[in-house]
Amino acid sequence: MNWQSPARLLLLLGVAALAAGYLLAQRRRSRYAVRFTNLRLLDRVAPQRPAWRRHVPAGLFLAMLALLVVGFARPTAEVRVPRERATVMVAVDVSTSMLATDVEPDRLTAAKEAARTFVDGLPDEFNVGLVAFAGSAAVLVPPSTDRGALHDGIDRLAEGITGVQGTAIGEAISASLGAVKSLDEKAAEQPPPARVILLSDGANTSGADPMEAASAAVAAKVPVHTISFGTPGGFVDRGGRPIQVPVDGQTLRAVADETGGGFHEAGSSAELRDVYEDIGSSVGYRKERQDISARFIGLGLVFAMGAAAGSMRWFSRLP
Repeated sequence: MNWQSPARLLLLLGVAALAAGYLLAQRRRSRYAVRFTNLRLLDRVAPQRPAWRRHVPAGLFLAMLALLVVGFARPTAEVRVPRERATVMVAVDVSTSMLATDVEPDRLTAAKEAARTFVDGLPDEFNVGLVAFAGSAAVLVPPSTDRGALHDGIDRLAEGITGVQGTAIGEAISASLGAVKSLDEKAAEQPPPARVILLSDGANTSGADPMEAASAAVAAKVPVHTISFGTPGGFVDRGGRPIQVPVDGQTLRAVADETGGGFHEAGSSAELRDVYEDIGSSVGYRKERQDISARFIGLGLVFAMGAAAGSMRWFSRLP
């Protein structure tokens, strides 16, 4: 935290002086009470009250003054601000290997559920789109702020939806970049700040070279965050015959490193949710230093109302 007017913090010395004066007054009050020898009469004219009640209004009042002084010094802090026209493309692998049950109930179902949670956690003003890929890639939902359409698209994710088997990571990146470029009329000349979140369980087996697509993402200044989802022991059942489909994140790691995105590994539904949450905390935001004096002033006013309420409730007077 920084201060735009740090010299004003010297006023806290005045608050400290008031606190010291209050403590001194309480000590003198105790001495005067002891000098009053008629204790029965003292109890009638000044019945005993719980000691802590007497100090609450004063304590709140002093805290209010301290907070107002801090606000008066105009503190600033870095805060996360959603980027204007921020666009996030979510690409999900729908190849046959995503039916492996090493992640309950299966990789694809778990990926769909985590994707729903992820997009719901993004700010409403973010544009979010959806790409499905296997041997080829298709934009199921163009980027927009319509979360209903996005949920419908996630529900439609299924094996074979792209019509071709395989794992085309490069095609998924290219399709995502194309969707970003067609966001609006300004996108061609003023590209929106964008990110691609790509989830897969295997290496590239078809379509364009993933590293060529990664180079295009670098040129477009679009980081690609990749998620390697599954375990080494995954398999799918085909006609009663188990086919091993171990997770392979080597290509995904290379793509993330090339584009400046992050590479993540998840071997369970819980880990995948954590990965999405981690990505969501940084995607589409910029850090901006802002004046946060209102926070301290607002809290100071709350303390002031607390001091007034306590004084009126227990002593029938304002502090």
